[in-house]
Amino acid sequence: MSKLKILINICAACVWVASCSTSSPDWAYNFVVWNDFMYVVSDEYTENIGGVIGEVTKFSDSEGIYSGNFSNKLEEGTKYYEVEGDSTDVSIAIEEGSRYRIAYRNGEYKK
Repeated sequence: MSKLKILINICAACVWVASCSTSSPDWAYNFVVWNDFMYVVSDEYTENIGGVIGEVTKFSDSEGIYSGNFSNKLEEGTKYYEVEGDSTDVSIAIEEGSRYRIAYRNGEYKK
């Protein structure tokens, strides 16, 4: 094999390795964690807001296992609310400016 072909193969391998290591993984959906349960953030909004029940304490867009009231979409300090008429076993509301987006419980968050 000529030196040029070897050099081209080495460069191609370096580009491939660099592209694999710099791409950040994505979760399948946006979610928040509250009281050790995951809630998937929906496209639905509600005006039936109860009291504040918590807030995002940790944000990361890198896949991993985190503790606390974690989100892969919402920044720290975003408030969680009860949805009037629903149990928190079903849904919670997420503050989004002056609106409240519904997040549906999807099971226990595995730590």
